[in-house]
Amino acid sequence: MKQQATAADSFAPFQQALAQGWGKALESFQSLGTGAGAGAAAWDVPRFAMGSEKLQALQQQYVDEATQLWQQGFAAKAGADKRFAGEAWRSNPVSAFSAAIYLLNARTLMGMADAVETDEKTRSRLRFAVEQWMAASAPSNYLAFNAEAQKKALDTQGESIARGIQNLLHDVKQGHVSMTDESAFEVGRNVGTTEGAVVFENDLFQLLEYKPLTAKVHERPLLLVPPCINKFYILDLQPENSLIRYAVEQGHRTFVVSWRNPDASMAQYTWDQYIEDAAIRAIHVVQEISGQDKKGGKIDTLGFCVGGTILSTALAVLAARGEQPAASVTLLTTLLDFTDTGVLDIFIDESFVQLREMQMAKGGMLQGNELASTFSFLRPNDLVWNYVVGNYLKGESPPPFDLLYWNSDATNLPGPMYCWYLRNTYHENKLAEPGALTVAGEKVDLRSIDAPVYIYGSREDHIVPIGGAYASTQLLAGKKRFVMGASGHIAGVINPPAKKKRSHWIREDGKLPKTQAEWLAGATEHPGSWWTDWSNWLKTHAGKQIPAPKAYGKGSAYKATEPAPGRYVKAKA
Repeated sequence: MKQQATAADSFAPFQQALAQGWGKALESFQSLGTGAGAGAAAWDVPRFAMGSEKLQALQQQYVDEATQLWQQGFAAKAGADKRFAGEAWRSNPVSAFSAAIYLLNARTLMGMADAVETDEKTRSRLRFAVEQWMAASAPSNYLAFNAEAQKKALDTQGESIARGIQNLLHDVKQGHVSMTDESAFEVGRNVGTTEGAVVFENDLFQLLEYKPLTAKVHERPLLLVPPCINKFYILDLQPENSLIRYAVEQGHRTFVVSWRNPDASMAQYTWDQYIEDAAIRAIHVVQEISGQDKKGGKIDTLGFCVGGTILSTALAVLAARGEQPAASVTLLTTLLDFTDTGVLDIFIDESFVQLREMQMAKGGMLQGNELASTFSFLRPNDLVWNYVVGNYLKGESPPPFDLLYWNSDATNLPGPMYCWYLRNTYHENKLAEPGALTVAGEKVDLRSIDAPVYIYGSREDHIVPIGGAYASTQLLAGKKRFVMGASGHIAGVINPPAKKKRSHWIREDGKLPKTQAEWLAGATEHPGSWWTDWSNWLKTHAGKQIPAPKAYGKGSAYKATEPAPGRYVKAKA
């Protein structure tokens, strides 16, 4: 009996600490709903309540799991989380215990966010804030707790710490965390290498034409419009994973818009200018070079992400002017209906949009590093803290990876253009409403685009959710084909057939019900890349075969001025 009393007495302070800790956590969490929280200034978080039954269940679960950890002591394990899965964590009881406690706290805080009784947007914001907080506070991020970093420091006699400090100083100088060995790549040398030439340029873009790789080409050329918030060579990383090269190999006379990386001279540029002076200008130039500017002449078009939004807007403006230049439209991970924008929705409300408009709607620049940081923190463990730990705590150099090099090659955006896009698409979703917007002097109605459309969405896309990509099927009037690919925003798109990776889904009956979930219920999974399906579809709209051109451009009006990839893509933000 005396021993039991002694055990109970020793456990009492732990129980008291649990109760006090829970109470403080709850008080801090609930303060977010009073306007006193950290997110209040930026997001104007409304008051919220927390369901008492859910809280009681969550508290009981927390106490039970914490008690089990306390009883296990230094025999506790961190579980399957990859941040703590290494042998060094398992063999260091102090580190393993700290990781196990951290994971319990993380689960509990996320449970609190789920228990909030409020609207879905506020709950999503709370979840996002908690996720950022927990990602930053993981014991793996600190040398004092990271067992793997400690072991490496001992094994290398401190050399890993010295290299980590060197890596930190290097990244501070360059202005961002290194995700790859950027010195291993150079645009035009080993990325963006498909042979071609610049055949037109203005202040907004250079138009690249690529050298044919077949004796004959389709009479209708293919124009690709990439996103202006990234550089075009995501479509031309290496020869074996280049969508541009693949299109050329399939016999398409291929043109690509290479956006200029805006500087201070472009601080006044607007969305209308991006439509009129870039997308529409590129369409007309490709028509003229290929001889498709004659009556009834058409070209095939492709837009990727924001490039798809720009391309569709331009085609709607041209339709309002009586022009239908597209023989086909391909939209890759593109939003036209911004009802479902996924995690990005948490950032957008009236106060945020007004703040941005005050800052730069009349002139200014959204810096590329701000855009890059925003997208990285959508996946903080994979795209931020993973590299902090590897680069600085372990003193490792990230391996060369072309996709991550491209991801680090940030671009700026003109403030007026960005603010227009933010308000009229993400916030007010006016592009989806026929006639709600006036662009380049014309009322925009996406239903007026008279062309067949190939719409692709990635199943795990966190930037253009699959439901948002699918929503375009309900907006556009032409004959449509929808295909879903595995993986995310980039890896799902850049999936060459030769790799025989991932899979894609097609609905053989061609039906396009109201929701993507309904569509998927009747779809069939096919192994490998969707590229071959797209290529077969595109050939039916590309016209007859004609001899491949012997020279770039056309006459003296559109001469080759410099080799691809051109100088615009090489400008750094």
